[in-house]
Amino acid sequence: MSTRTRPAAGRDRSAAATTAALALALAERAAAALTRLRRGGRLLHPAGRTFAGEVTTWGTGGPPTGLALLDEPGRYAATVRLSKGTPTPGGWPDVLGLAVRLHGVGERPFDLLVSSSAAAPVLRHLPLPRRRFAGTYSSIMSYRSGGRRLWFAALADPDSPDLGRSLAGVAAAAGRAGKASPAAGAPRLVLAVASAVGPWRPFGQVALGAECPAERDAALAFDPVGNLPAGLRAAGPLARLRDATYRGSRRTRGASPAR
Repeated sequence: MSTRTRPAAGRDRSAAATTAALALALAERAAAALTRLRRGGRLLHPAGRTFAGEVTTWGTGGPPTGLALLDEPGRYAATVRLSKGTPTPGGWPDVLGLAVRLHGVGERPFDLLVSSSAAAPVLRHLPLPRRRFAGTYSSIMSYRSGGRRLWFAALADPDSPDLGRSLAGVAAAAGRAGKASPAAGAPRLVLAVASAVGPWRPFGQVALGAECPAERDAALAFDPVGNLPAGLRAAGPLARLRDATYRGSRRTRGASPAR
């Protein structure tokens, strides 16, 4: 390679980095502006219900992922939010959301956000609307653990009480579980991990407990890029865009993700 092409290549990389930084800054400002239009409400998945919960892990089985949280048995207190993306009325189809905050996994909580999707390898990367809250949710955004690229999912548990077609139905299902341990007879979803094209590998479950007050739901803020366990990081341009969007919305709402 001639020495003349090296400075040009460096300038191209610098210009690309500048353009990307500008795009992310614009995305953050746009998110802030749209949040103001919502009068300080959430930009993404504004309608939802928040619950106390419990996550139980039993390990992935097969080749380890390299993350103790996935590979080893454990039990964690959790905060769980189910939501509608648009939102559409009642039980109409919508992109449904599940956010799970695992407490006590390290210096920060682990904020896992997944959206309704198909289970097939190609379609698991796309958010898809549906009516029922039981079903497949995918992280859409990919993660890296060492040299591995991973996606997370929440899958329907055939033995779980039905979650219904509306947020009111989800709350009713959780309420029927009573005030016992959230894992005892409570609505549940199975947590799983996969590579880009591999099958889902279940490693645990999330169970819903008592519903939190509306004030708690309104103040809750997730950080799907910053709140990750050691050894796991969000990967790709979608992660950077998501980080900018959530940051702009949180700042305008005056909300701060728990650390």
